[in-house]
Amino acid sequence: MKNKFSTIDSCKHWAAEAGPGYPEAVSRWLDHVRDTDTDIKAFAFIDTEKVKERASLNVGAGRGERLRGVPIGIKNNICVRGALTTCCSEMLREFRPVYDAHVVERLEREGALIVEGLNMDEFAFGSSCETSSFGYTRNPWDISRIPGGSSGGAAAAVASGSIPASLGSDTGGSIRQPAAMCGVVGLKPTYGRVSRYGLIAFASSLDQIGPITRNVSDSALMLEIISGYDKRDSTSVDLEVGKFTENLDRDIKGLRMGVPEEYFTGGISPGVRSRVEEAISVMEGLGAEVTRVSLPHTRYAVSCYYVVGPAEASSNLARFDGAHYGYRSGKPGDTTDMYFNSRDEGFGDESKRRVLLGTYSLSSGYYGKYYLKAQKVRTRITEDFLAAFEKCDCLVTPTTPTTAFGIGEKTRDPLEMYMSDVFTSPANLAGIPAISLPCGTAENDMPVGLQLMAAPFREDTLIKAAHAFERNTEHHKRYPLSGKDPGGQDVEG
Repeated sequence: MKNKFSTIDSCKHWAAEAGPGYPEAVSRWLDHVRDTDTDIKAFAFIDTEKVKERASLNVGAGRGERLRGVPIGIKNNICVRGALTTCCSEMLREFRPVYDAHVVERLEREGALIVEGLNMDEFAFGSSCETSSFGYTRNPWDISRIPGGSSGGAAAAVASGSIPASLGSDTGGSIRQPAAMCGVVGLKPTYGRVSRYGLIAFASSLDQIGPITRNVSDSALMLEIISGYDKRDSTSVDLEVGKFTENLDRDIKGLRMGVPEEYFTGGISPGVRSRVEEAISVMEGLGAEVTRVSLPHTRYAVSCYYVVGPAEASSNLARFDGAHYGYRSGKPGDTTDMYFNSRDEGFGDESKRRVLLGTYSLSSGYYGKYYLKAQKVRTRITEDFLAAFEKCDCLVTPTTPTTAFGIGEKTRDPLEMYMSDVFTSPANLAGIPAISLPCGTAENDMPVGLQLMAAPFREDTLIKAAHAFERNTEHHKRYPLSGKDPGGQDVEG
């Protein structure tokens, strides 16, 4: 394929040039995806006939133009009407929603071609994209390594050049962590900025949908499109959506950037530390005022997250019992046996682990000791952030303590796997916006992510700072395939 699928603009040009032949161009693009995805498995599946059907309806006709004809990948826990939406679990293997998620409606309104089926950790439970019932996803930079999770397929698809943009969900870092490990941009909006209507819930007080793209400007555009009040989501905030794309190309002279000492711990790898410190120096050279700050309760964040998250997951997954929809065991027995067998056969090991952890922390005698205490710690973590934002405009940290690790390396040690969320989960607990963008490669030639966090609903600050760094560095122009655009052309701009 000579057409580029690395950015939204280049893909819009491809769609426009196709003209009346757009459906045939989409068919060829699907062949391109199959070719590039053979070893990576960013997609759990693609319903090619449905995608072709959408293309044949002259995608975007009578609608907006901002995504006219652009294929957008959808993580498989976001509902697409009539399409398999499985959360990559046996429990929902045959589930087809009868409605579109709010974000899907917004994308289609702007002319996007929706492509469902991006691979993910089962029910978003994971940090490596290894728990999917459809098999694991590989990192395009090194197929012996994981892409991160749980939105591993969304990040890998963008990194490999299959699609220019995707939507993921972020509960404890599931957009930013895979974006960092795959060398792309991942943005988690403020909790309430983007409607969760149509997102199959993991932890309802933490989940947020956001974009994964090749560059910051595409993330800004995607965020503009999917943001906004939705009365169908009781946590959606009725706040005017700004023009995030207008914050591009602004300088950051005088921007106050805080560096939290707790994010530069002994567990961070030397390569990650070096690239992030170099990135901070770049920001300082662009006129940012860099200062050291402290977030003292950060050390409790992972423990807090792995009490609150599983507790809410245990409650949310109680609906999957084999009685109404989803997997039902064929083993004989009474109603209790049916419930037990359906859940035992329908859920994978990590899902069972999270449900058991959550049920335990909510059970009589342990609610106050674990869940209630975790909520108090969560308040302290939020207060730390709000105090820091009185002194600075945004915080700068590593996204992950290490680069992508090997497939199978941590699957037998859940606690070590959970530590992958150490730098990302605090933003979810506090509900603040955060972005990860590439800032170079470590000594093993794997991507390193730079994380920026801002006060609630200050995505404009994040985008301004991120784009300033991006346009003064070359990191976002590097591709897994020898620095070339996977479409076969050199990367421009």
